[in-house]
Amino acid sequence: MTHDPTAFAPLGLLRFSETTFDAFLDRVAVLACQAVPGTEAVSITLVGESGAHIAAAVGDIARRLDEHQRGPGLEAAASLSTVSVPDTGADSRWGHWAAAGVGSMLSVGLPVSAATTGALTLYGGPPHAFDGDSTVRAEAFAGYAAVAVANAHMFYGATLLASQMQAAMHSRAVIEQAKGVIMAQRRCGPDEAFARLTKASQASNRKVRDVAAALIGDLARNPIGTPDKG
Repeated sequence: MTHDPTAFAPLGLLRFSETTFDAFLDRVAVLACQAVPGTEAVSITLVGESGAHIAAAVGDIARRLDEHQRGPGLEAAASLSTVSVPDTGADSRWGHWAAAGVGSMLSVGLPVSAATTGALTLYGGPPHAFDGDSTVRAEAFAGYAAVAVANAHMFYGATLLASQMQAAMHSRAVIEQAKGVIMAQRRCGPDEAFARLTKASQASNRKVRDVAAALIGDLARNPIGTPDKG
C-alpha cells in the first residue's frame, strides 16, 4: 500500500452530495491506508442503538476478520480512545488475529453523534508495524476523520429524514384523496370513510396507503364507475 503524507487534505474535499454514506466511508478508509505507514488494511466500525457493524473496509483481512466483531475496535469505540496491539501473538485478548495473518493492530475511537460512536482500525502484517510516529499520525488522521464522518452522518441522516417526510406527506395526500372519493360515493363522513379504508386494508393484508392508491387508480381508469356496494 502506498502511504501519502498529504492524505489528510482530501478529507476536506469529499462532497457528501456526490456519493452515498457507505461510499464516503470507503473513501475515508482508503485515505487512512495512505496516511499511516505500516497499514495493510483498514476498517471503520460504527456502534449505535442497533449494535455494532462494519461500515467500511479496505483489504480482505479487514473485511473477513471484523465480521466477528471481536477486537480492539469495539473497545476504542466504547472508550473513544486509542487501543494498540503491538503484537497480536502476545496479546491474549484477541489471539485469533495472529493466526489470521495480522501481526499488529491500532484502533482509534471516532465520536460521531450523541447516539453513535465508531473506530478506525488499522491492521499491520508483522508485529510492531506501527511505531510511535505511526500512532501519532493515526490519531491525527482520526481526529480529522471524526469531524468528516460526524458531518456526513448528520448530512445523510437529514437527507433520509427529508425523504421519509416527503413520502409520508405523499401517503397522507393519497389517503385523504381516497377518503374524499369514498365520502362522495357513500355520502358519509371522514371517519367512516377512513374506517372503510382500514377495513379494506385488513381484508387484503395491504397498507392503507396502497389501498388508497389502488382506489384512486381505479377511479382514474374508470371515472364514471358506479359507487362501491361494499
